[in-house]
Amino acid sequence: MPSVVPDSLPWDDFVPRPVAVVGDVMLDRYWFGKVERISPEAPVPVVQVHREETRPGGAANVAVNVCALGAVARLLAAVGEDEAAQRLAILLQESGVEADLQRDPTLTTTVKLRVIGHQQQLLRMDFESRLAARAATALLARADGLLRGCGALLLSDYGKGSLMAVGEWIRLGRARGLPVLVDPKGRDYTPYRGATLLTPNRSEFLAVVGPWQDEADFVARGQRLRQSLELEALLVTRGEEGMSLFTASGVTHHPARAREVFDVTGAGDTVIATLATALAAAWPLERAVDLANRAAGIVVGKLGAATVTVDELRAACVTTE
Repeated sequence: MPSVVPDSLPWDDFVPRPVAVVGDVMLDRYWFGKVERISPEAPVPVVQVHREETRPGGAANVAVNVCALGAVARLLAAVGEDEAAQRLAILLQESGVEADLQRDPTLTTTVKLRVIGHQQQLLRMDFESRLAARAATALLARADGLLRGCGALLLSDYGKGSLMAVGEWIRLGRARGLPVLVDPKGRDYTPYRGATLLTPNRSEFLAVVGPWQDEADFVARGQRLRQSLELEALLVTRGEEGMSLFTASGVTHHPARAREVFDVTGAGDTVIATLATALAAAWPLERAVDLANRAAGIVVGKLGAATVTVDELRAACVTTE
């Protein structure tokens, strides 16, 4: 499979247009502490918490990543009527996201609580409930205002119910001539049929197409999946093996660029946010994928669901002549 390793990327034509983001949002909580003893009650470490932090997660992190790249992010999502939703709204406002959070009293805003000791994740606790079908359908009523003037539609599916009507979102986006990018979930990708681009990671791709024998078999399975779903492109992120882009023209491979992997949390969010922002700026797909690959190499060197700025990307794209 051919590899793509361009030395640098031109920035003169990087003029971002707004990106619409729809999907499952969550609040990421972090409790940082130190471990100095084992509990006398059970064989578990005792974490003395000295700092707490909250960050937007899921589709909210995707939107924050879009803003960090200098584009306008318009986020549409459903949340509960609870403290987590209030905190999430504040964080999104501080990040510059234009958030339309639809409050649903029957919904518990998803919270992922991570306990960190000595820079290592010791425990994660999830608090969540699934969005009702009627609430997911109600989000579609806000599509016209959301998509007006946007350059791309990004659908971030975490399986919490916001994208039960994902097929209709794809239809609406494509009808407006927008590239529709989907970060998929689950083992059945047929609901995503007709999207412009899907971005499964290696394990997600494996769950859908099954194990492959070698690289040729991997390529064949990827192309079959792309064709069966009528996608313009399929991007499989493969961790330390880089990214593989499947299109009608063939398959290209983008080697991994990470110098040091510290935390892969939210890396997929950064990849698809960078792709959507670049495509909204009318960049060709191959250039957009290379930019996303560089962004992934930066973000995995940070703790938790983090972002990559334009300045960081520009620095990563500078090479010695």
